[in-house]
Amino acid sequence: MLNRRSVLMLGAAAAALAMAMPASADDKPFNGVQISVLLEGHPTTDAIQKMVPEFKEKTGIDVAIEVVPEQDITAKELLEFSAKSGRYDVVQNNIIYLPGFVKSGYIVPLDDFLAKHRENFDKADFVPGYFNTNVLDGKVYGLPVYGESTFVMYRKDLFEQYGLAAPKTFEDIENAAKTISEKTDKQIAGITMRGQQGIQGVYVWAAYLWGFGGSFFDASGKSALATPEGIAALDAFTKVLKDYGPVGVANFGWEENRLLFQQGKAAITLDATVNGAYNEDPAVSTVVGKVGYVPVPMKSTSPKGGSSSLAVHSMYVSAESKNQEAAALFAAWATAKEQQLKSIETDPNSGVTSLSALNSDSFGKRYGAFKEGMIAAINAGNPQYLPTVEQANEIINNTGIAVSKALAGTASAADALKEADEANNAALAR
Repeated sequence: MLNRRSVLMLGAAAAALAMAMPASADDKPFNGVQISVLLEGHPTTDAIQKMVPEFKEKTGIDVAIEVVPEQDITAKELLEFSAKSGRYDVVQNNIIYLPGFVKSGYIVPLDDFLAKHRENFDKADFVPGYFNTNVLDGKVYGLPVYGESTFVMYRKDLFEQYGLAAPKTFEDIENAAKTISEKTDKQIAGITMRGQQGIQGVYVWAAYLWGFGGSFFDASGKSALATPEGIAALDAFTKVLKDYGPVGVANFGWEENRLLFQQGKAAITLDATVNGAYNEDPAVSTVVGKVGYVPVPMKSTSPKGGSSSLAVHSMYVSAESKNQEAAALFAAWATAKEQQLKSIETDPNSGVTSLSALNSDSFGKRYGAFKEGMIAAINAGNPQYLPTVEQANEIINNTGIAVSKALAGTASAADALKEADEANNAALAR
């Protein structure tokens, strides 16, 4: 008869033997499956790449990740989708493109896959505003991998040195940019923002557009950029950048803009909330603890929408994928709270979409300097901040050309936006 000690010893031995034995084929039904994933260059992507070996160990799925800049990813996806190449099983993009992707049949609903793999999917743990943007006609088409808003970042030390108050209006921003630019003999740019043509410049200029009371469309759904509000917004945006911005700002994308500010070479910037993670990282920033975070101003008393963005970037499964279940499993795993919690530790990823990660001690410890401002911006985020129609990519490109022309001085704001309206309406009519 076995006594209690013997039972415990046998139990321990059995457990050790089980751990030493290789997993059966049933444990990894996807063993040997290969999937291809296209992601944007972003701290979230950097973190996922580090964790991918864990996914392969867990599932047997071999994942090949290709990373491209955000401004290039849409054109690349549309090329592959339209050719029905099946080159990528999983793609990532801004949710503004979701309606067009669904209508064209480029991506598939994930509901059945998620129901089958609930161990990697907890709907209740996603920030509701992020998750719900991926639902169309009652079906889940994407899983949010990162989300963010926009706010104004300013150098508290410089503002104090030159007797300036935290900026609350667009006029405050321009006045502070002028003061610091002049007082430092342009050694420090008064302000820096993205001026690069395309979605980079449009993303930030949209804060001015909505803040001045404009919008992309009128009530009938036609392009409405060349309104008095839109023209005033573009005039103000280009003036402050041309007069007090850094040399070469017309070519600045997210990275160039972020680097200049965190290197202490600019006094103000308006950009994504994820930038706070870089500002407060002593390994890459010279302005740690010196930055204030305030809402994007609202000039209009009757705004058509908020001046802060609600940007959600999600993972989608291609309709041409030969391994849709494995692809959906990867998307669910990559966006699960376990991975998002890890990402905070390995990379400057403040754009987590998991409530567990957002409310964790790790997040508060690392990003406490701007957490309050970030959450306020997200809560006030405008989901229509960028066009969400099927022709979004073309409209953003047309608008980006207008912003670039005005910034370069080759066209007035009024003429550039009128030209964009004509091109946008032609696209909408097709």
